[in-house]
Amino acid sequence: MPNPIFPSTRPDRIRNALADLVGFDTISDRTNLPLIAHIESYLAFLGIKGERITDETGKKASLWVTIGPEDRPGFVLSGHTDVVPVVGQDWSHDPFKLVERDGKLYGRGTTDMKGFVAVCLAMVPEMLEAKLATPIHLAFSYDEEMGCVGVRPMLGEVAKKKVKPLGAFIGEPTQMQVIIGHKGKHGVRATFKGLARHSSIAPDGVNAIEYAAELITEIRRRAVKLASDGARDNLYDVPHTTLLTSIVHGGAALNIVPDHCAVEFECRGIGITESRQVTDAIVAWAKAEIEPAMKAKNPACGIEFEEILDYPALDTGPNDAIITLAKQLAGRNDHAKVAFGTEAGLFVSMADIPSVVIGPGAIAQAHTPDEFVEMAELEKCAGFVEKLIAHCAKGAS
Repeated sequence: MPNPIFPSTRPDRIRNALADLVGFDTISDRTNLPLIAHIESYLAFLGIKGERITDETGKKASLWVTIGPEDRPGFVLSGHTDVVPVVGQDWSHDPFKLVERDGKLYGRGTTDMKGFVAVCLAMVPEMLEAKLATPIHLAFSYDEEMGCVGVRPMLGEVAKKKVKPLGAFIGEPTQMQVIIGHKGKHGVRATFKGLARHSSIAPDGVNAIEYAAELITEIRRRAVKLASDGARDNLYDVPHTTLLTSIVHGGAALNIVPDHCAVEFECRGIGITESRQVTDAIVAWAKAEIEPAMKAKNPACGIEFEEILDYPALDTGPNDAIITLAKQLAGRNDHAKVAFGTEAGLFVSMADIPSVVIGPGAIAQAHTPDEFVEMAELEKCAGFVEKLIAHCAKGAS
């Protein structure tokens, strides 16, 4: 059974917790249940029982934990347990074994975002010792890297509870900067169905790749227009909505007119609903401008569109109470917005929980070979949680 008491120093508790978490291979296409069971065992040692929310396959689960009174509104510390793949990356050591060098802790997920989860777990004894008057909730999800999938069933259960949390801190890597907004994202797959023919009689066929190229060209044209003429928000590192084609698959052989081509494209919008509005407009354009020409050559040809990813933007007001509190706890007065997505927008849209993104580590390290988080960042995060504990011990809202 994990022992949360020894070693007694906070940095060593964080190191041990992170080493345990990194040791679980929770790439998104695999189960996270062993990691969830490990956390449950750790909490049980401390006399805490969480609420497990399992997915339809029974192979993945989120965990919702309440420390302190359950009949009062409190604050959420939220992180995901899944990580991105390591295949094809040049790691200098086993990515699922924590390695420390020169104040840096290396391993898959150290930055994104098991470092934050480790800090939360390492601070649980201090939460218990403080005898919280305002509860602190821990929310650990799965499949965030697949489009913020696993947090949704958990938030559905949270939304049913009689007492709504006062706010949530989503611990994605921001180097402990207070992030009040992030872009939303909508991803679409367009599958072009053409008509195969021998390439010597190419005009008799319907070339799925060439029609797909028309869509790709239009996506590029609109991306350029958004960058030059679209709405801007200079709090973002990329201050405008972005649009791009990311994956294309099609064709069978050089001498065959391709009868199939799949194109995946995405929009990251600065507005709450802008991502979907942009992609919906592209779909409507393709149905009006491309598909009729395909069907004119053969009625069986055409384009099928499928949503593959969707999460809302976050846009918390800079003067909202949760932002003011986050700045107090972080000991800073600045705030920013980021282009990458998080689960924060879903906390707002699904459960009406005001949210802010703040966590240890730099996004530049996320998803990279030899991913690392600096120990100094984890200690800053622990200081943030320590101040939150003190805030909740006073019963402050």
